[in-house]
Amino acid sequence: MYRPNIVFILIDDLGARDLGCFGSSFYETPRLDELAASGVRFDRAYAAAPICSPTRASILTGRYPARVGITQWIGGKAKGRLLDVPYLDHLPTTEVSLATALRAGGYQTWHVGKWHLGDAPHLPEQHGFDVNIGGCHAGHPPGPNGYWAPYNLPGLTGPAGEYLTDRLTREAIDLIERRDQSRPFFLNLWHYAVHTPIQSPEHLVEKYREKARRLAIDQIEPHVRGERIGMQYPPGQLPKHVMRRVVQSDPAYAAMVENLDFNIGCVVDALREQRILQNTIIIFTSDNGGLSTAEGAPTCNHPLSEGKGWCYEGGNRVCQFISWPDRIAPRSVCDMPVTSTDFYPTLLDAAGLPPIPEQHCDGVSLMPLCDGTGGQTENRSIFWHYPHYSNQGGRPGAAVVRADWKLIWHFEDDSVQLFNLRTDVSEAHDLAPTQVALAEELKQQLKDWQQAVAARTPMPNPDWPAWEAQLSVTNVPH
Repeated sequence: MYRPNIVFILIDDLGARDLGCFGSSFYETPRLDELAASGVRFDRAYAAAPICSPTRASILTGRYPARVGITQWIGGKAKGRLLDVPYLDHLPTTEVSLATALRAGGYQTWHVGKWHLGDAPHLPEQHGFDVNIGGCHAGHPPGPNGYWAPYNLPGLTGPAGEYLTDRLTREAIDLIERRDQSRPFFLNLWHYAVHTPIQSPEHLVEKYREKARRLAIDQIEPHVRGERIGMQYPPGQLPKHVMRRVVQSDPAYAAMVENLDFNIGCVVDALREQRILQNTIIIFTSDNGGLSTAEGAPTCNHPLSEGKGWCYEGGNRVCQFISWPDRIAPRSVCDMPVTSTDFYPTLLDAAGLPPIPEQHCDGVSLMPLCDGTGGQTENRSIFWHYPHYSNQGGRPGAAVVRADWKLIWHFEDDSVQLFNLRTDVSEAHDLAPTQVALAEELKQQLKDWQQAVAARTPMPNPDWPAWEAQLSVTNVPH
């Protein structure tokens, strides 16, 4: 059989409840809902980190972020009760990337959109991609115009006022139409949307303003002020507080999601017009959970707790599906835990290429789950290590999921929380005080894994007591 084409769609900051097929009743995503229904939907899919760069590194390497050495969004730095942990500011070229492996197997390899895995000499071109359009060190659309042209991104030009998501989609479609038809392709379409700044075409924003009025959700106060974000701030700068969004009602964010939906539909239409949709694998996922606790908190992940930057479910759980009409039955659903490291071995498997177990050592192929022949994920554990303070309020910690159980280990006070996700997806009931033996077992498993991947843990900040004494802010517990 002819090797399948691959379209890997990675969205930035899309929440696990931001598509209609994953539970949103405010955002409208008919094309994505249709695409998800054409294949297998993963109801327990996790990003490898609650922030972007580490997850991106895990996708391209098949390794956990702690093993790669990228544990924070590149450029991020903060300290609080604990000092910051050093991390790599680029994806090492010693890693055999997914693109490199696919190119060696005969694939055309194209990157379109956000990179945020280092500047030259660590750009897509140095990691196996024949083409790079728009990928650079930036974590969001740089420059004063944000999502509007003229852009400040490599390889991208457009008329003044053009919208970035539209332009990236046109570039991707152009590559598909001009491809070498004798060889399969790997299109790595990593949109900047829906990352801040929250900017959208005005006609769509007005549509959702009216919808919010019609549903009367514009009368609901969308944010609840919470505890102080735990970072140490420069002299004279007041601490920020967590601002939790409690309802999906932001018209500009909803407009970004709808525009994204339209553009993914355009890619699908192009594949159909080229008569290659049937034998094209389309993977859709996000690099972390939705932004729900800071920076305007434009979305809400309810019933999941917290969001981007946190080790709770809202920070790591994502919308994910895989479509491949030639191979995957429509309207399939998988409720096994899967994570970002699985994409590398999955795509090698689908392409009929030999595995590289020494490279993608932290992932398993999802093809058996996709085609219904079984899988290796049922009894495995999935790990997170985020030893940093996030812009969104999350604090240094780690987590492990095994079957229905999830343990979160907080580094500041060495405490743990234990949740049964089958009965308590909101992580509202900490069972650690009553399930002591299980909590200890999972914490030890987490420690053993950290040692195996050489994970770095933060040290106490000697300046913190004096700084904390200047504040008289009462924290609101999680």
